[in-house]
Amino acid sequence: MRASPPQRKRVPGEPRRSRPGLPSAGDLLAFLRAHPAAVGRRELARAFGLGAGDRRALGELLRAAEKGGIVARAGNRRFVAGLSSGRLVTVERVGSDEDGFPLVRPLDWPAAAPAIRLIEPAGAEPLAPGARALARLVLCDGGAIEAHMLRPLDPERGRIVGLFRRGRGDGRLIPADRRDRSEYLVPAGDAGDAADGDLVVAEAITAGRLGPPRVRIVERLGAAEDPRSVSALVIAAHDIPSEFPQAAVAEAAAARPVDGKGRTDLRDLPLVTIDGSDARDFDDAVWAEPDPEGRGGWHIIVAIADVAWYVRPGSALDREARRRGNSVYFPDRVVPMLPAALSNELCSLKPGEDRACLAVHLWIDAAGNKRRHRFERALMRSAARLTYEQLEAARASGAAAPAPVPHLYGAFRALARAREDRGALDLDIPEYRVFLDPGGRPAAIEPVRRLDSHRLIEEFMILANVAAAEELEALRQPCLYRIHDAPAADKVAALRAFLSGLSLPALALAKGQAPQPGSFNHVLRRAAGSPAAAIVNEFVLRCQAQAAYSPSNIGHFGLALRRYVHFTSPIRRYADLVVHRALIAGANAAGHNFGPGGMPPAADHDLAELGEHLSASERRAAAAERAALDRYRAMLLAGSLGRVFAARIAGVAAFGLFVAVADSGAQGLVPVSSLPGDFYEHDPKRQRLIGRRCGRVFQLGDPLLVRLVEADSLSGRMLFRVEQTSPALAPRGGVRRHAGAAGAGSETS
Repeated sequence: MRASPPQRKRVPGEPRRSRPGLPSAGDLLAFLRAHPAAVGRRELARAFGLGAGDRRALGELLRAAEKGGIVARAGNRRFVAGLSSGRLVTVERVGSDEDGFPLVRPLDWPAAAPAIRLIEPAGAEPLAPGARALARLVLCDGGAIEAHMLRPLDPERGRIVGLFRRGRGDGRLIPADRRDRSEYLVPAGDAGDAADGDLVVAEAITAGRLGPPRVRIVERLGAAEDPRSVSALVIAAHDIPSEFPQAAVAEAAAARPVDGKGRTDLRDLPLVTIDGSDARDFDDAVWAEPDPEGRGGWHIIVAIADVAWYVRPGSALDREARRRGNSVYFPDRVVPMLPAALSNELCSLKPGEDRACLAVHLWIDAAGNKRRHRFERALMRSAARLTYEQLEAARASGAAAPAPVPHLYGAFRALARAREDRGALDLDIPEYRVFLDPGGRPAAIEPVRRLDSHRLIEEFMILANVAAAEELEALRQPCLYRIHDAPAADKVAALRAFLSGLSLPALALAKGQAPQPGSFNHVLRRAAGSPAAAIVNEFVLRCQAQAAYSPSNIGHFGLALRRYVHFTSPIRRYADLVVHRALIAGANAAGHNFGPGGMPPAADHDLAELGEHLSASERRAAAAERAALDRYRAMLLAGSLGRVFAARIAGVAAFGLFVAVADSGAQGLVPVSSLPGDFYEHDPKRQRLIGRRCGRVFQLGDPLLVRLVEADSLSGRMLFRVEQTSPALAPRGGVRRHAGAAGAGSETS
């Protein structure tokens, strides 16, 4: 008989385990709580007696625990205890999940707060969006954390944005949030000067448990039929600061142009700005020439507006810019990070105007690899404001231009080769532009054609950002990195299952192998030109982790770069301003005399907190911009009710299909109740609905003809009905596929 292995002694503070192998979520949390300092995977593996074969499983456990709120990432691939079961926390309502459960975020969370389910007491009044409550955290059997509400806090903080309908006595408020199916009562004396059909902001009123929840109107946004109210509604709903404090406005108004003293003079170089035709601010300019030293390489200059000269740490401008985090762009307006006196004037690189800049000289070889770089504080004068289309036309025609066009494209071709060689992720996700008529209503929404000129500017900016990261490390200067983690294993597995359903090989994403950006590029190349190309690109995008700002560098997975910061847009991103200040402080410490405006000595102490705030502000801005675009799409299509559109299935849920219209990118829901009569089972692994009786299959990426049934510009909600599936699609996996006209059925799930 084989002797039993000796028992390993338990490490002090290590939780006892009921079984060998991976720790449970509770064990993991208990261990991290017993060790206040952040620990890495190696320490965890040693503490729980895990071997090399358990490494992948441990990684998956940590990712799942992080997603569920059990642990928090502390930077440098280390972890700390997250939300602990039994703990009392203050939470804020942020929305609902796909099953209708309210979602909340803990306010005292050590990292980017996860959204977790709120379990409300039976019969309790639902917690309004933005409202706060005291809750007890409970660790569920599946390893996720839930918040069990004890009582609401500050009920007046609950903000609801929506449409006011005035009645004979009391009024009603219909929320603009499509996830909120409540209808709120507005007592006659709490409607203010709101008129019937106005978009308004309301706050919750403490009331009894009987009857609908009550609200008081606190702000009128404008008439619902006024298209300019769309952006105002979204700004209010996402709580985006839109009015500058008077002190910040005064500081901006008092700013004056620089005199050039102590700066390198670049005014004789034909630096040009290259942006979209609808760009509101110009914070980067470029120039290129063949490398004077030969070797087939290139010398590039990227000049960025010197916002740090005007926005000093601790000033009113700085406090407000930090609070906002970034500018937010809508089809009819921009909510800027800085007042117009700076964002549209002194910090905007306008043609023919002397402007302060922070410039970086970049030398690359013929293969696009950076050989060296040099930063300087300078004075520039833009030779021209070019659009992407103008630059592309100048290259095609060979006509004279105020920019060294052949040199710009020569440098771009070298950088494009370097990008391909390192295997950066190459997604093709369309962006859309809204064209407004003179009255502000959407006249058309079209995908933006992606040109080589777009890619040129993108590669120049990436190169400058890499140089900034390397410079800060060389100067031993703390900063905010732009980080992007590798995708989670469960998301890669979902992509693999989806690709198998499309009969697309996923050998590059084989089980047991850590995917690289090039692995996804292989999949994208195989799908290119096929009917499923667009949805494959979308699914690959969904697999990716969310980029963020952090003082701890883990690299940028999507760009296949070891170090990366944001340096090139300080007018519209506070993170870039922080990088500018760090470069200035580091250069001054190294004896290069870059002048004032650098990062204060103790500012690095709160970089982690700042990174979390800016990451959250960025997500808020992106959500607001998407919400506005959805409402403009609904407004555009409201006049096309009953029209049939070519579409593709962009999402599959148990309650229905999300479809995307081909031309405008508009997305809407096909409720499962409107699908052809059958009982539909949801297969989340392969992203499809399967009819139990007839075998009809609706799968992610399938082409459909859909009829528009509803388009609500208040919420951006659109409903469709399937008119016809594609007869060209073959049955999958032994399941029969039926095509043809589809009528509404009564037997659905």
